[in-house]
Amino acid sequence: MGETQGPRWKRALIKLSGEALMGAQTHGLDPVTLKRVARDLADAARLGVQIAVVVGGGNFFRGIQGADKGIERARGDSIGMLATVMNGLALEHAIEQEGHPARVLSAVPMPSICQSWSRQVALAHLAKGRIVVLAGGTGNPFFTTDTGAALRAAELSADVLLKATQVDGIYSADPRKDPRATRYERLTHDEAIEKRLAVMDTAAFALARENALPIIVFSLAAPHAIPDALLGRGRQTLVAPA
Repeated sequence: MGETQGPRWKRALIKLSGEALMGAQTHGLDPVTLKRVARDLADAARLGVQIAVVVGGGNFFRGIQGADKGIERARGDSIGMLATVMNGLALEHAIEQEGHPARVLSAVPMPSICQSWSRQVALAHLAKGRIVVLAGGTGNPFFTTDTGAALRAAELSADVLLKATQVDGIYSADPRKDPRATRYERLTHDEAIEKRLAVMDTAAFALARENALPIIVFSLAAPHAIPDALLGRGRQTLVAPA
């Protein structure tokens, strides 16, 4: 992808996994990684882009893991939603430590801790230049945070959905396991679904397709990764309408 002079997107939603916040640790939050991601988000907002973030909870608990502990899926997903709120609060604080205002909105109401999700409230925060951290998934079990990210991006009329991963784009197979895997520069939503590419679940790709929402998949590992993704710099894969 060629470098652009400035961000082509006015409003972006960034999907961060919980695992992205734990650094080299086996679980929980890594302070150095949290600070780096918060700085990236603040720098992205300073480009003049309105930034919303959907954060996962896999560094603490993923609902699907509950089955291994004898926990039914619906209850496990509820625990996972609480994990995303913990990450959201930590990310909100880290962003504000970088000198940029942020607000957590949770799809699971807990007004003594943070604001409840509302499209109108989120849009008002974005208009004031605040980074909006969206936690609690969709508020329902059986929906991944990838699907939640596509849903919130559509609700907020985002221009683009950025999916931060551990690799620099979408590959034909997991490049960490298959050295023959090839990276795609650009795909359509239909191609991503037909090829069953596992970087996002099918429901998320389908929701993005229905709303003509472009998706950029990039690696979060490099410094300045989020601003660079918005500027079209570095290696990334664009999923866009045909």
